[in-house]
Amino acid sequence: MIRHLVLFKLNEGVSRDEPRVQAAARAFQELAGRIPELESWECAWNITDRPIAYDFAINSSVADRDALKNYAEHPAHQAAAGQWREFATWVIADYEF
Repeated sequence: MIRHLVLFKLNEGVSRDEPRVQAAARAFQELAGRIPELESWECAWNITDRPIAYDFAINSSVADRDALKNYAEHPAHQAAAGQWREFATWVIADYEF
C-alpha cells in the first residue's frame, strides 16, 4: 500500500470562505468513490491556527505505484487539483506501508 498525503497552503490574501475555495474543497471531497484506485480517502480543513500549519489536508491510500499513477492522471483528480492551482501551493509525500 502507498499512503498519499497532500497539504495545501492558501496564498496570501485568500480566505477559505471564498466561493472558489469552497468549490475546490468540495471537488476533492467528491473524489471519494469516484476514482477506483482510492483504497481510502480523507480530506478536511485544518482546525488549528498555528503559523506553521497548512490549511487543507488529504490523506489517502492506493494499492501500488500503478494505482497512484492512475489516480494522479484521473480526469476528476486533474480537474480538482486544477482549481487549487489558482490560489494555493502544496506539498506531497507518498510512502509505502
